Amino acid sequence: DAILCSDSAAVYAHFAKAEGITHRPVNPSQRRRVDGPFHIQNVNAYDSRLKSWMIRFHGVATKYLTHYLGWRRLLERYKTQLNPLICLREALGRAAMQQLTQT
Repeated sequence: DAILCSDSAAVYAHFAKAEGITHRPVNPSQRRRVDGPFHIQNVNAYDSRLKSWMIRFHGVATKYLTHYLGWRRLLERYKTQLNPLICLREALGRAAMQQLTQT
């Protein structure tokens, strides 16, 4: 089961109805960003961080967008602990890498 929590744009309500998904609109224009456990702040905050990070690239080709999003996920997940070994493990699907050690 899924619940779509979005701003109150009509397109989300139509999409949710067409797909049979429960929709909980939150209307930020009325200073209502939270409705119990439902809110859109996480998505808005991520969108803001992603846009400010990607601006340095002056746009990316759509065919490479998944690569940039994966790179950004690594940066968000590991922050200052990101290193080449972690990148390699992630690229291999978090496979156990017992033969590799950090020196």
